[in-house]
Amino acid sequence: MSRTRGKDTLGPSGQRRGKRNRVVHVFTEDERTETSYIDIMKELIKERGLPVEVHIANASAPGSQRKPLDLVEAAVPLMRKLIREAERNRLREELRPQVWCLFDRDHHPEVDRAFRQAKQDKVRVAFSNPCFEVWRLLHHKDVNGTFNQMCNLVTDRLPFRNEVDNIKVVYADQILGRYKEAKRRALRMNSQHGDHLPLPKRDPYTDVFHFVEQGLGITSY
Repeated sequence: MSRTRGKDTLGPSGQRRGKRNRVVHVFTEDERTETSYIDIMKELIKERGLPVEVHIANASAPGSQRKPLDLVEAAVPLMRKLIREAERNRLREELRPQVWCLFDRDHHPEVDRAFRQAKQDKVRVAFSNPCFEVWRLLHHKDVNGTFNQMCNLVTDRLPFRNEVDNIKVVYADQILGRYKEAKRRALRMNSQHGDHLPLPKRDPYTDVFHFVEQGLGITSY
């Protein structure tokens, strides 16, 4: 499966067979892992003819501007602009653009603040604790124990870690055909945490499947 690199673009919604595509703008914490995963999803969207157009909104941002709060603060003005445009154009809810931030717990400061601001301004978040690698690992096995914000402990469990040149890059053969099981395992893993526990304290945790289904319109792969 070919992969295309995400580009900075806030362009207008495209057309697919005379129908308007819903545009999804994504701010990613990592420059490689989440982006390479999204590239695979974009290929599926194209192959299946889904009316969704995905843009990496911060593809050129330096690493110093990719902490959770940085992402949300960059996403908020875009979301406000898109809301105004959608209301002016009277777009139906299912066609309204979405803005997502994909970020991890890791050792980042002000994660709680990032969540509060995102919720206030209708920016959607896909969150993993300690990192996105939990979602990758769930494609292969259950995830047990706690990681105390140490992503390397998750990476060490990836079954293909010694078979690839760059463990930060997601390849299609690592995930395709495994979504149903990955989501089932994620839901079971997440259920061990009480609803009273704030998301940043849920270890391990991931809800990337919400982004896949609600954002990208993909329910299986």
